[in-house]
Amino acid sequence: MKKVLFLTGDFTEDYETMVPFQMLELIGYTVHAVCPDKKKGDTVKTAIHDFEGDQTYTEKPGHLFKLNYSFDDVKVNDYDGLVIPGGRAPEYLRLNKKVLEIVNHFFAENKPVAAICHGIQILTTAGVVKGRKLTAYPAVGPEVTTAGGEFQDIPVDKAFVDGNLVTSPAWPAHAAFIREFMKIMGSKIEL
Repeated sequence: MKKVLFLTGDFTEDYETMVPFQMLELIGYTVHAVCPDKKKGDTVKTAIHDFEGDQTYTEKPGHLFKLNYSFDDVKVNDYDGLVIPGGRAPEYLRLNKKVLEIVNHFFAENKPVAAICHGIQILTTAGVVKGRKLTAYPAVGPEVTTAGGEFQDIPVDKAFVDGNLVTSPAWPAHAAFIREFMKIMGSKIEL
């Protein structure tokens, strides 16, 4: 059974956390949802970001998301893939040295990585996007470019793949995002 590390934190985007987490479990992966300084059974608060015709997304309180594994127990060699949801959590998660070490491990080992929306901020800070093509929420695009990546301006419901990396602008792309992540994980669903 394949194992996925799911890196999240307080005020992660609700849909980008709950939906992919459940989809990955549905596929049959073992998914360990973790947050620095939190243990198995702790919760993180989520925020709902919605697209309602304003110049940017709106933000509303979300739910409590229960972590099923302790961050301090993570052994990166045990995982086949990494998923990073967006929201506001990546702003501060990227300041955590161990988070950056985890991300660098996945890229150094060419393991599958999926990041959505603002989750790409962790990748830019980790220094792993130089020379890569990827997408993100449009407001994160300048960070991608500054970090040496080639920002891809794609529709909000699409995903972009560059080798072991799957990225997407936001939660409307969940179907494409998870489908492409499954492909680079070497999995497929037969109907």
